[in-house]
Parts: sequence; C-alpha cells; structure tokens
Amino acid sequence: MLGRHVFMESLVAHGVERMFGNPGTTESPLLDSLADYPSIDYIVALHEGVAVGAANFYAQASGKSAVVNLHVAPGLGNAIGMLYCAYKANSPIVVTAGQQDTRMRLRDPVLGHDLVAMAEPVVKWSVQAETADELGAIMHRAFKIANDPPAGPVFVALPINVMEQETVHGVMASASVGRTPTPDHDALTQIADVLLGANAPVIVVGDDVARAGAGDMLIEVAEAVGATVWFEALRGHAAVPSRHPHVRGGLPVDAAAIAKVLATADTVLLCGGPFFEDVWYAPGLPFAADAKVLQIEASPERLGRNFALHAGALGALKPALINLVAILNERQSASHGATVAARNIALREQADSARAAHTARVARAGDRRPMPMSVLMDLLSSCVPPGTAIVDESITASIDLERSFEFGGYGDFFGGRGGGIGQGLPGALGVQLAMPQRRVMCVSGDGSAMYSIQALWSAAHHQLPIVFVILANNEYRILKHNIDAYRQRFDTGSNRPYANMDLSGPNLGFVDLAAGMGIDGQRVSDPDDVRRAIADAFAANAPRIVEIAIEGKR
Repeated sequence: MLGRHVFMESLVAHGVERMFGNPGTTESPLLDSLADYPSIDYIVALHEGVAVGAANFYAQASGKSAVVNLHVAPGLGNAIGMLYCAYKANSPIVVTAGQQDTRMRLRDPVLGHDLVAMAEPVVKWSVQAETADELGAIMHRAFKIANDPPAGPVFVALPINVMEQETVHGVMASASVGRTPTPDHDALTQIADVLLGANAPVIVVGDDVARAGAGDMLIEVAEAVGATVWFEALRGHAAVPSRHPHVRGGLPVDAAAIAKVLATADTVLLCGGPFFEDVWYAPGLPFAADAKVLQIEASPERLGRNFALHAGALGALKPALINLVAILNERQSASHGATVAARNIALREQADSARAAHTARVARAGDRRPMPMSVLMDLLSSCVPPGTAIVDESITASIDLERSFEFGGYGDFFGGRGGGIGQGLPGALGVQLAMPQRRVMCVSGDGSAMYSIQALWSAAHHQLPIVFVILANNEYRILKHNIDAYRQRFDTGSNRPYANMDLSGPNLGFVDLAAGMGIDGQRVSDPDDVRRAIADAFAANAPRIVEIAIEGKR
C-alpha cells in the first residue's frame, strides 16, 4: 500500500465527504488518487484562503470534520488568516499541504519551507509525515485532536515522496469516542442554588451551546430563574431563538461596556464559550464586582480560565443543562416561582418595547437615500424565503441584521469568529454544501467581499444556488468607527479625515466582477428594486449577486 492510499483511506474511514482545496504540484499524488475515491468530492477554490474559509463554515454547518488541501509554503501562507479564524471558531478541520521531496531539503528547493512551524501558531497540532509508516497513525491522531473539545484545526504536511512510499501500516480509525464527561450533579446543584437565590440573573451564551444542540435547554434555564440572555459580541451561531423575550442580543467589545450592560446583574452564568474576546482594553471586570460568576463548559481549558468562579461545572452541555433544569424545578419554591413569573412578564414587556423602538427607528429613516442599514436589513428580512440560512459578514450592519431577522436557533445564522474579514463569501459555500436542502443568503460588506471575491467562481463552478448580497457604501465603515473610538480612548485630539478608508476612485463594480466569474446579478438602490432583485435571485435557483447601494458613514 502506498502512503497516498493510506491517506485517502483514512479520510474515508473518518467519514470525510468533501475536500476543499487549491491544488499544486506537490499535491499530485492526492489529486491523482481522487478518481479512485468517488465518495469524496473535491471543492475547487481559486485561493487558499477561500478553501479554508469554506471548510470552516462547512464544519460548523455540518457538524462533521472538514479536510483542506493546500499547496506548500506560499499556499499555506495565503491560508493563515482564514486558518486563524477557523481556530477561533473551534472548527474541526484537518488542513494538509503538499511538501517538497524530503530528499531535497538540504538543497533549499523552490517553494520549500518549514510548514510545521508556519502552521503551528494557529492550529491545535502541527506535524509532518516523515515516512509512509506514520501516515495511518498521524491521520488518526489528527482527527482525534481536531475534534477534542474545544475543537479546532490541525495541520499535516505531506511530502510528495512520502505519499509514494510503500508501507504495510494501514488505516487507524476509532469506531466511536465519547469526548465530554458527564456533568457533576453536586456542581450543578451548587449552580442551581446560586441561580435560585439571584435577584437579577443573566446568562451569556456561547457558540458551543448551539453546536451541542442545547439552545432549548438553555432557554428553559432562563425561564426557570427569570434570566436575561446575551450573546458573545462575535458569534458564529444563533444558539437560541432571537425573538424569545429573554434574549437581548450581542454584548459590547470591551470589559467596561459589558459591565455597564450587566451592571444590575447579581449573578452571571457563562455557558459554552471563551468569554470574553475584547476589541478594546478597559480596566476591571465585565460585570459588577460583587456579582456571582458561574460557568458550565465542555472543556476544562475554558472552565474558570479568565474569571474566578463562585461555582462551575464541567460536562457535555446538553445533558448538563437538562440536569440543571431538573434540579431547578425540583428545588424551586412556590414563592420563588411567583417571583420568577413576574420577572418573565417584565422581560417580555421589555422585549416588546425594544422591538417597537426598532420598528419606529426604521420607519423614521425610511425615506433616506441611499438607504441606511436599518431600513435595508428590515427590507431584506421580509424578502427571503422561509427557512433561508443567513451567512453574515455585514460588519457595521450586523446589529441591524440581528434586530431585523428572526433566527430560530442553530442552522439559521452563521457568522465569522476571530475578527478577520473576508469570511462571508467562502463561508456561504461551506454552508450551502453542508445544507443542500436549504437556501442560503450571504450578506457581506463591499470591503469584506474583496478579500475573497474568488469564492464567486467556486459558487458558479459547483453550481451552488447562493444569493450573495453586497452592501455597497464604498468604504471600510468599521474602520471609521474604530478610528473614532481610538481617538476618543487615547485622547489624541485628532479630527482628521478618514485616510485610506474609502473604496472609491474607482468605485468597485460587483455585478461586473461576478459576471467575469460566471454569476449574473443586479445593482439596485430603491426599496422596490431590492425586493424584485432578491425575488429574482432566489427564483433563479443558481448563484446570483445583488449589489445594493447603502448609506455611508456621515
């Protein structure tokens, strides 16, 4: 058996259905073997970052391990940014790159470099196969580490000569592995008692709750104690229904601002996330100094990592929350139940008031042209077919998108983690491949789209019926907001123009760009034209682009 056969058989044994890649010469053994493995589809990308970005969201949407095939040092280098984002998103991905023949390593061959060292900072494990005898064991370990909580990418370098070596050591693959411990009943009881004694409990939910399918259980916990529910500022999923009266939205991006939002909370339960990923430094804790902090995590790495806990529990999130609900119901008194019922009524009234305020805000801005973000997001939410999955990289429009669209839970919404831009377009490829039964709409800013515009070609090549909506304000609006924040935080006294943040001279033309990659589209600005363009795009049942002129920063 050749090394390349061990590699391919390992993918089959681990249930891999798709490989995302941008091929090169050192990948010839792999590419030449694909015909013998028809169960594995090769998804072609024109840039390595697009391949990793698509694999990242595919892993998130499918719940399966993704595999990426890159090309030596420059190819891996091109993918590092997206690999970082996949690392922050906890995506189980096995990233491979072809490597030059190891017999040439002392000759400094063209494209040769230390791939293991290049990948190491942004993966859980980085390794090069030195002989074909190692390949079976390496691939087994790669899939194991990628899926151990918290999940994340691993990297395997595949020298071309190793892939062609003979070996008698075949595939290793575990039939079934339980990776999360059973939650401790005493720890959950302690958490329950603290929640039952709280006057103003808050729950902050992370993406792991969505991945575990535990959103309904988390809502039951919130209803049992009358807790408000917030998301992390950067999130990849809708863990719980966005219109539930307890759900408020995303938290800010620095400790002081979070603390202001959570100022009245005397108890904060953190569940299923890295809590917190700040953008700006601010002193102090992200909650009141006397607040009791609780945490439930599936990974010991995260439990109590950043904050001292009043109580914490380690265990698989869904059974942990199921057990917590049972304990809460068992220990709750009649008088406390009445208090919680009053809290829940108040939370519903607050949610109704916030919804009415958003509707009024949209109405006040309805006549402005170009359309402001709030008006467009409200319009888009009324245009999409039921069941459409939204891939969001709208950046500064994301708050309005969150307020306008209704997400029922996991699978309805996908966003990028890590803060790197350009994830939306390739991410939509991965979501559509993972969820072929659903329609997918990607909403991206124009600046973000240009980081990975080649994804449009892959959508056309693989006939993926994605509707790409490009928000065209001809600027990096998020950078303008951030430089305003920088000037205020560091008291620079500057009021200079926004340098190098406008995407004009010339303006970008996304309809023309898309046409050059085989995708039809329209540029629109009027609300009625937007409605028709979105309807036409979905009716085409093919990849389409709708470029929409929106208001810039004033």
